[in-house]
Amino acid sequence: MEEMTISQVSRSLGISTRMLRYYEKAGLISSSRREGYSYRIYDEQAVSRMKQILLLRKLRIPVRQIAIILNNTNAVAAIEIFRRNMEELDEEITALSTIRDILNHFVEELSKSTELPLKTLITQDDTFLAAIESLNLISINFKEEQSAEKLKKADETLSKINDVRIIYLPPVTVAAAHYIGDEPEWNANFLVDNFVKESSLGKIKPDLRRFGFNHPNPVDETGYHGYEAWVTIPDDMEVPEPLEKKQFAGGLFAAHMIAFGNFNEWDAFLEWIMKSESYEFAGDLQDQEHMCGLLEEHLNFYNHIGQSEIELEHLQLDLLMPIKEK
Repeated sequence: MEEMTISQVSRSLGISTRMLRYYEKAGLISSSRREGYSYRIYDEQAVSRMKQILLLRKLRIPVRQIAIILNNTNAVAAIEIFRRNMEELDEEITALSTIRDILNHFVEELSKSTELPLKTLITQDDTFLAAIESLNLISINFKEEQSAEKLKKADETLSKINDVRIIYLPPVTVAAAHYIGDEPEWNANFLVDNFVKESSLGKIKPDLRRFGFNHPNPVDETGYHGYEAWVTIPDDMEVPEPLEKKQFAGGLFAAHMIAFGNFNEWDAFLEWIMKSESYEFAGDLQDQEHMCGLLEEHLNFYNHIGQSEIELEHLQLDLLMPIKEK
């Protein structure tokens, strides 16, 4: 089997590119980078492993347990995990069976009289009341519980958004690279980084800055999108094709720093501006083509100029949001 790009794997397996990156970050799969290409590729072994992960996820095996199963050559760990999950499923099956019997009883009783109050129905039969009270909510996969868990995680993330800085970005001239297709971030950044190296821009403009944003934003579950990367340049500098020379108007921005990969903090950051008593969002929420005016800045790009490979865990980014005073 030929090596596949992340978009090809996404379409082949029916999984979003974001989830593929998540599984890679969790250490379940790995990718490589072919010489001459800026995007990562997956070999036959990685794709086969991804199929195993998806199979186990369909069996409702948690990601942390999948890591244990796939990283152990003997069957002991897998057997223990499967038995533990079977026990949890037995509890859930018993609970669901009980719920079905009770609901069926309610239907039969309520069908006899349309005016029978539910509270009267429950108290009439102590056996069913006891059965209901014995149910373990943890063993039942309620949608409400899932939503509550998501809200809890959102609140936890929001509590981390306590380092917001208010900054002014001055007007600048930038060299811009735009790419739509496989790994748009890698391809757009690859074009800009090559330009920086070949033009010795770090020496010409030691105060250079690197920005980027989705162009356009993802529009469906596949996460397929484009990306535009910028680097600031002297006003009189010319740029080679396919790069474009553009003007950035600058303005007032809220800034929140993240480690590379923690892009889920965008949601909490946007929630921050909604709750701010001093500022309001100054971007255009209808402009999904240009990420509504939001930007991402590579904070330590100058230190990485000339490096052929950058360890992503060492990267720091500023999430930048256009704002105005209320």
